[in-house]
Parts: sequence; structure tokens; C-alpha cells
Amino acid sequence: MFNMLYAQIGAIVMIAMCIFAFLKGGDVERIGAGAYLLAWFASILVQGDTATAAIPYGMFLIDLMTLVVFVALSWRYRRTWPVWAAGLQLMTVMSHLLIMTDARLPITSLYTVMNLVSYLTIGCIAVGTFWAWQERRAAGLE
Repeated sequence: MFNMLYAQIGAIVMIAMCIFAFLKGGDVERIGAGAYLLAWFASILVQGDTATAAIPYGMFLIDLMTLVVFVALSWRYRRTWPVWAAGLQLMTVMSHLLIMTDARLPITSLYTVMNLVSYLTIGCIAVGTFWAWQERRAAGLE
């Protein structure tokens, strides 16, 4: 997985975002970043060198659980970024469902959607962390 440059850049951005969320974010951002980081590590573990025609049920379950976490965060807390992250994660889950239903789409386009959506989800968590950090600074708590 890390033999391509974009995967290495994505890993660096992901780890940097999680460090930023854990250091400067509130509880919501820490939970979201932790869940996303856990899903990222779990997806590395279940990802194999299978052919692109194989149906990745393990990846589907990981993405579905991540969707549940983001929906729960958006339900429980009054922040906007979990809603955006849940919507993006729903696109990933729907891409998995399209693969499972054998839709007549090029499978590489669905994998491209999943990868691009993951970068946007990282962006949502980073923006939410920045907003939480700025709110605490404006309130004089930091």
C-alpha cells in the first residue's frame, strides 16, 4: 500500500491531522480523529493483494462502522463537520454497495471516489479541529 507516492503523502497528511486533532481539538474532534485513524489502521490490516474483482467485505464493514461513528457524533454534538464527514463516508459506503450489487461501472472509478472522499473527510476533521481551537482561544480558555 505504501509503495506509491500518493499513499505516502496521504499517510503523512492523515497522521499530521490526527496529531493536530488530538493536541488542539475538543472531545468531538478527538473522537472523530481516533475513529478515523482506527478505521485507517484496520483497513490496512484487512486489505490484501486480492484482485480488483473480489468484493472487499472487510473494508465495507470498516467503512460502515466509521459512518455510524460520524452519524452518532453529528447526532450528539452541535458541530457541522461531523455532518459533512458522515455525508462523505456515506458516499464511500454507497460505492461499496455498488461494487457488491455488480453495477456496470468501472470498478477503478469507484475506488477513485473512495480515495478522494477519504482526503475530504480528513479535511473535514482538520477544519473542525481548527474551529474548535479558535473558539477556545476566543473564549480565553487557551
